[in-house]
Amino acid sequence: MSDACGCDDDKPTPADGEEEEHEPERLWEVSELRAAAVAGVLLVAGLIAGWLDAPRYVELGLQAVALAVGAWTFVPSTLRRLRRGKIGVGTLMTIAAAGAVVLGEVGEAAMLAFLYSISEGLEEYSLARTRRGLRALLALVPAEATVRRDGVERSIAPAQLRVGDVMIVRPGERIATDGIIRTGRTALDVSAITGESMPVEAQPGSTVYAGSINGTGVLDVEVTSTAEDNSLARIVRIVEAEQARKGASQRIADRIAKPLVPGIMIAAALIAAIGSMFGDPGTWIERALVVLVAASPCALAISVPVTVVAAVGAASRLGVLVKGGAALEALGTIRGVALDKTGTLTRNQPVVIDVATTAGATREQVLYVAAALEARSEHPLARAILAAVDTPQPASDVEAVTGAGLTGTVDGRSVRLGRPGWLHPGDLADTVQRMQHAGATAVLVEDDGTVIGAIAVRDELRPEAAEVVDRLRRDGYHLSMLTGDNPATATALAAQAGITDVHADLRPEDKARIIDALRARRRTAMVGDGVNDAPALATADLGIAMGAMGTDVAIETADVALMGEDLRHLPQALGHARRARAIMLQNVGLSLAIIIGLMPLALLGVLGLAAVVAVHEVAEVVIIANGVRAGRARALKPLPTPATTHTPTPAPVGVG
Repeated sequence: MSDACGCDDDKPTPADGEEEEHEPERLWEVSELRAAAVAGVLLVAGLIAGWLDAPRYVELGLQAVALAVGAWTFVPSTLRRLRRGKIGVGTLMTIAAAGAVVLGEVGEAAMLAFLYSISEGLEEYSLARTRRGLRALLALVPAEATVRRDGVERSIAPAQLRVGDVMIVRPGERIATDGIIRTGRTALDVSAITGESMPVEAQPGSTVYAGSINGTGVLDVEVTSTAEDNSLARIVRIVEAEQARKGASQRIADRIAKPLVPGIMIAAALIAAIGSMFGDPGTWIERALVVLVAASPCALAISVPVTVVAAVGAASRLGVLVKGGAALEALGTIRGVALDKTGTLTRNQPVVIDVATTAGATREQVLYVAAALEARSEHPLARAILAAVDTPQPASDVEAVTGAGLTGTVDGRSVRLGRPGWLHPGDLADTVQRMQHAGATAVLVEDDGTVIGAIAVRDELRPEAAEVVDRLRRDGYHLSMLTGDNPATATALAAQAGITDVHADLRPEDKARIIDALRARRRTAMVGDGVNDAPALATADLGIAMGAMGTDVAIETADVALMGEDLRHLPQALGHARRARAIMLQNVGLSLAIIIGLMPLALLGVLGLAAVVAVHEVAEVVIIANGVRAGRARALKPLPTPATTHTPTPAPVGVG
């Protein structure tokens, strides 16, 4: 439970030794709101009984039951907290309701309990979001691992792996824990761990991480860490620790209520004591109780939850999922934004960005041969190359050379496609180097023993990325890019987007460490979409996940999720949250002004209990109406519609 309306100090939590309740998904599942509904019905029934001139005990009985039902939502927890010497808004509400009863105003006490139970229920509902991200992490570990012990291969649970064991990892299998390749070559899909957009070539001596997917080769991997201490386990620990840190943070109303509540209680006690010394004790005790009711922060308690529910609902219409009031408040205070590259700034859809030719070949010939070899491959490079050719014709006798490339036959000629080093680039050496410095993966194409060209493939920026970055910068946000990709790729793409603060070649722990450093300078949000981003999302002041592209762990770890693939939702979400937070502050300010204005009038006897309660109720209507304004979704002016995905054809960087 969060401290959404400043009343968390009076609520039981799992830390208090109580079992955590089922998280409600609908309004009616919130017990406080069910109690408020019952109390409201009883109050209306009591009001009708009074209009119909029913016996006084009928009206009083209905009001008393309404008071009991409403008070059930906060009085028991208030008493538990008081036993531990802790007070909060619930403490003051309890005393105010008790004071109203002492003055014979049971109906007013019931109204206070009714309104406060609504605020409690709205808090609960606004924060009731389950986070199943850690389960998604566990799904990255295979159920079994093949290990060779004493010359015999056997399947065991990953938890039984020991340091020094040799795992056998076949093509397509996930790696169960961290280790070092002893024999075999392959291309590893490590996007879940590092965010690397392209498969990474691995060979004997290469380090591999739990959750990586093996490509084409059979590997012997020496285990270097147990299941309890591998990469994924470290991610889990970081997420858990950071979520616990953020769960203990204070909220706006709570920060105000902590000194306000004891101050009001002391003031009421002094009024009763000093007044009784110089005047009629009955009069001054009554005035002290009226002051206590006048100072009850009922409007303060309901001001934030109403705004939260309205703003969160409006955000969902903008395609933004905000997980509760704490997330909304935090989103409105953000001044720095760190963006992951792959799947966030980029589309995670590699495309051919350039084709360099030599030996008299044409661009079409180079792509024709490459597409023929890649026609039946599911490799990301293959999909990019095939997308650049209208009707690829599959080559015959295609064979994969692990960690190097492909060989086959096209129109009776022997052809090859592969990485520089396996194929000699010849006079394309400088061109290949420029492609790599531009952040692209370069592959060479050989036809009948002669290299005829080089193809550059790169995961391109989202069409709207540069304009979004420019908008965020104009709005005063400091921008950084964090990625597991190599520095050349990261720097090139960051320059296109307009980001100058670039951190590359990062593992999940590194991202979390850099976010921690950024947080020391300004309140920082992390925007990411993968498992590898989870620690950074949790470490940041606010985590923002790209929903449609994101993995479950990113969406569930984050505080905010952009439910579409359009990055333009990010400045929309930030602008909406800043406006909602401004409305929250207006409500809090008005609530405090009402308290400050009523207290001296109650003290001087100008206003009695009925008048004080009436002013409070009018103020609550005004505050609720103001909070509802946060439900008006203010979309930013539309940016140009992103262009349809196509294969870019920039001026070649090589010879032609």
